[in-house]
Amino acid sequence: MSPVPDPTAEPRAFLRALYDAAVRRALPGEVIGGFLPPPPAQGRTLVIGAGKAGGAMAAALDALWPADAPLSGLVITRYHHVPPAYAARPGRIEVVEAAHPVPDAAGLQAAQRMLALTDGLTADDLVIALISGGGSALLTLPDARLDLAEKQRINRELLASGAAIGEMNCVRKHLSAIKGGRLAARCAPARLLTLLISDVPGDDPAVIASGPTVPDDTTCADALAILDRYRIAVSPAVRQALESGALETPKPGDPVFAGQTVQLIATPQQSLEAAAALAAHADLPAFILSDEMEGESREVGKVHAALARAVARRGAPFPRPCVVLSGGETTVTVRHPGGRGGRAGEFLLGCTIALQGEPGVHVLAADTDGIDGSEGNAGALAGPDTLARAAALGLDAQRLLDHHDSFGFFQALGDLVTPGPTFTNVNDFRALLIL
Repeated sequence: MSPVPDPTAEPRAFLRALYDAAVRRALPGEVIGGFLPPPPAQGRTLVIGAGKAGGAMAAALDALWPADAPLSGLVITRYHHVPPAYAARPGRIEVVEAAHPVPDAAGLQAAQRMLALTDGLTADDLVIALISGGGSALLTLPDARLDLAEKQRINRELLASGAAIGEMNCVRKHLSAIKGGRLAARCAPARLLTLLISDVPGDDPAVIASGPTVPDDTTCADALAILDRYRIAVSPAVRQALESGALETPKPGDPVFAGQTVQLIATPQQSLEAAAALAAHADLPAFILSDEMEGESREVGKVHAALARAVARRGAPFPRPCVVLSGGETTVTVRHPGGRGGRAGEFLLGCTIALQGEPGVHVLAADTDGIDGSEGNAGALAGPDTLARAAALGLDAQRLLDHHDSFGFFQALGDLVTPGPTFTNVNDFRALLIL
């Protein structure tokens, strides 16, 4: 292990090291090997899947699969998320790039091709599904009752609504011809192994990437209620199909899932534990609040700030110095379109304003996939001097927060965290260093 930066002398470098440790624990090349079965004695091995980690998962599997064993397939990942070595020297699994978070025609065409690859599968064949966060948008194949343009509109409105990830994915499953277990139905009667990298609170396989290969226990009525709750319109044909149950998904106990195996190979909790272990090497206690935090990003930021102040001023509920870690998936309800940034930046700006320069408190918030929202940064860093430096530059922190421009705020200060695509995704990572 490389030397850990001194948290007192180099608080920002220390926080970045924690983030890097969390990401490293979720890299497909580090974890996938222990979950691969032997090649089938007869039949072929088909690899399918989608997600921000899809390219790296395909590359890792291809490298570990016996060279003399048949292997083919297609995996969809986000633009610029194919590991450079695999992009330069493609292997046996084709990797297609498509848009995220709003689906595009490339994702639609790739999903159609993926379904075609499942034609003719037999009980002698093995299908390995590589599923990670982001797959809901990347693996897009709308039901015949709506076209791509309507699916894109609904997706944009869901993203801006403040809906939780489970709610968004419930709707996505019921408007899809491939998600919500439907891809598994196409693979039957082949043996199906689903390998998952979780980016959702609770690690529910049915929520990760909208569960294309696992049973779905949500209903058309649930999806319709969510659309109505957030006032998202759908065409009369789609509404009627939801009301009648015509868009229902395969449920637990359906024979299409017989013989299926599902394995979580990386989770948010494991990444938080990796960061905590690194802190221990610096003789600094680390406390994990939760890997399942949800809620409005700026409000979650305020709660973290209140906790940090309590630790800094009273040494409770945790003794100082210490590190406090959390994960999950917060949301941003967009009230002023045109902002720059994402959940991590919004959390951090809300936290920074609430801290009001609290001495000894340093914070990092970043998305483990390397991209936070609309820009090219994963997140940002803040410390006791952040608001003072912003004021000296004439930045109005509250106004920028209200206009969802956390990127503009932290970019002006030079405090962005910009690792580039990490080729994995276990969602939000937050670390508070309290000295």
